[in-house]
Amino acid sequence: MRRRAETGLPGRLARSAAATEGAGPRTDEVADWLAERVRAHRFRVDRIPFAALDGWSFAPDSGNLVHRSGRFFSVEGVGVTVDHGPFPPWQQPIIHQPEVGILGILAKEIDGVLHFLMQAKMEPGNRNLLQLSPTVQATRSNYTKVHKGADVRYLEYFLGPRRGRVLADVLQSEHGSWFLRKANRNVLVETDEDVPPHEDFRWLTLGQIGRLLRLDNLVNMDARTVLAGLPTSSADDRLARALHTDRELLSWITAQRARHEVRVERLPLAEVRGWHRTPTAVERADGRYFRVVAVAVEAGSRETADWTQPLIEPTGRGVTAFLTRRFGGVPHLLVHARVEAGLLDVLELAPTVQYVPENYAHLDPDDRPPFLAEVLAADPRRIRYEAVHSEEGGRFLDAESRYLVVEADPGTPPDPPEGYLWVTPGQLGALAQHARYVNVQARTLLACINAGAVGPL
Repeated sequence: MRRRAETGLPGRLARSAAATEGAGPRTDEVADWLAERVRAHRFRVDRIPFAALDGWSFAPDSGNLVHRSGRFFSVEGVGVTVDHGPFPPWQQPIIHQPEVGILGILAKEIDGVLHFLMQAKMEPGNRNLLQLSPTVQATRSNYTKVHKGADVRYLEYFLGPRRGRVLADVLQSEHGSWFLRKANRNVLVETDEDVPPHEDFRWLTLGQIGRLLRLDNLVNMDARTVLAGLPTSSADDRLARALHTDRELLSWITAQRARHEVRVERLPLAEVRGWHRTPTAVERADGRYFRVVAVAVEAGSRETADWTQPLIEPTGRGVTAFLTRRFGGVPHLLVHARVEAGLLDVLELAPTVQYVPENYAHLDPDDRPPFLAEVLAADPRRIRYEAVHSEEGGRFLDAESRYLVVEADPGTPPDPPEGYLWVTPGQLGALAQHARYVNVQARTLLACINAGAVGPL
């Protein structure tokens, strides 16, 4: 018989978060190491016309963009009807990737401090190509070698017979605006084995990762989402005060899901209204939102050295932010119960603001998203955190968001508009240890809080 919870883990994680240097490279050397790995391999990404795609084609019956293997993913269409907001029913392309991938980070205690094995991984959609990534970041098609490439390093710690202790393991959603019901397994495993790092991997403390999260486009999205699920709150923390009890918070989420009617219908890509296909893109005539494009990739450090694929390219940089303020001396974050077409459970908790401002500039001020103007006009003295981070570089091209944590006006009322609620970081972190409660953008900011990248709230 064992305890149901490992009570010492939050303390061990806190010690790792406080360790801004570790047994691996110095924190200020990591960016240089990444640059050295870029020089050590041949990396290149070129835009190409759809006709130059190898193994990909538009299906003659549906117009869907599919791979000849039937694996990896496809670009299809959806029609969406929601019961609120300024938008009438709309149609759009979307990525359909039903297989579940693995995002895994291997942990090991070195000199009494937890370290995490991080990878210098190239993704074709990253603006700077190579970023700090999980130990394993692979789709099922990748690790079952549909591409007939090399084995995924360290995969044995996350599949097959257990070779360590599970610290976190949860199925999490991906971007709900661009993926249709996509999920990945976010898992963190601790080992006692001696694991010499390959030249593309390094052991780092949580505190080192936190300092690196303050830099633009250095820690990738997949690493951020895994770190968001760390159990950083102890039992005593969960008894702390908040505006709403945990039971009230869960009831509020359930009520929000029940009140929204969202209908999502899969459509052939060729029938999606308002979008047209050119030799190099599937896009809207007004240029808003995003386009589907194609690239040719060379990557000397990947399981396959060269390939071609489609990517989604957003047409503007996003702004993603939590408003924060204290109630009774306790920090709270303002979450938004955000409906997205690709989510399995209608909605998930999102940051206060999660938008590309240019996509809403044509709307009347009253129809623009709440709190967006406040975040865009925030006094720099109220900004507790700010960095530009890439979104998922394996499927999105140059997709970046300006991530912020902004101190709200002290007069902001405790009762926000419908669809918004004040919760503590601990409450949000507890929900992130379970599937489909906290969206991927909110998990990025939660990872920044967990790793100490955000200043005092």
